[in-house]
Amino acid sequence: MHSNPAFRRVSQDRNLKFAAERGFGVLAIDGRGPLVSHIPFVVADDGAAVHAHLVRSNPIARHVQAAEAAAVLAVSGPDSYISPDWYGTDAVDQVPTWNYVAVHIRGTLRRRPDETLRAHLDALSARFENELRPKPPWMPSKVSPDRLGTLMRSIMPVELTVESVDGTWKLNQNKGNRVRLRAARHVESDGFGQETASLARLMRNPPEDRPDATPTARPRSPASRCRR
Repeated sequence: MHSNPAFRRVSQDRNLKFAAERGFGVLAIDGRGPLVSHIPFVVADDGAAVHAHLVRSNPIARHVQAAEAAAVLAVSGPDSYISPDWYGTDAVDQVPTWNYVAVHIRGTLRRRPDETLRAHLDALSARFENELRPKPPWMPSKVSPDRLGTLMRSIMPVELTVESVDGTWKLNQNKGNRVRLRAARHVESDGFGQETASLARLMRNPPEDRPDATPTARPRSPASRCRR
């Protein structure tokens, strides 16, 4: 994660809330070399764990069937390239950069009992189907029992205990307000990356919860699941 304190002034609770709202990230462990998988997930209501599932043939799944593993879940948000020209004619000696939001959740990855899988799938589908309202939500119960049983036998529930949460919100906070706002206008109109309009909004009003927001032990309060 970027070490500049200007980009790390967001609380642990907000970082975890951001991850919960995204619900999709990159899970990585070290098992005879780096192992990486892109996964959807839900954060437990008490913020103490991340619940997900893996196809049993996934190398990470095979690894944690034998033993738990230290892991990191990287969750990315909006991002865009930033041209030095966007800072204005009075900005000299500037160089290109890339603005982005990212959160890393570190902890121990372990297999969950198979009996927890159905409740996890129900919670996962409910979490994302809720984003599509007023469409009536799809539910796993709409799949025939035989077909659902076959599908469930091919996947394995896993849990990542939340031991630390580390976030970077790189939004040009190290620039003056006028320079940052000029760059935000260009990100919205000319930027390329992911969700540039969302990034521009964050650049205009960078979140800041406290000046000493640094990685700590597991978060103190539940993760809210708000709409994006």
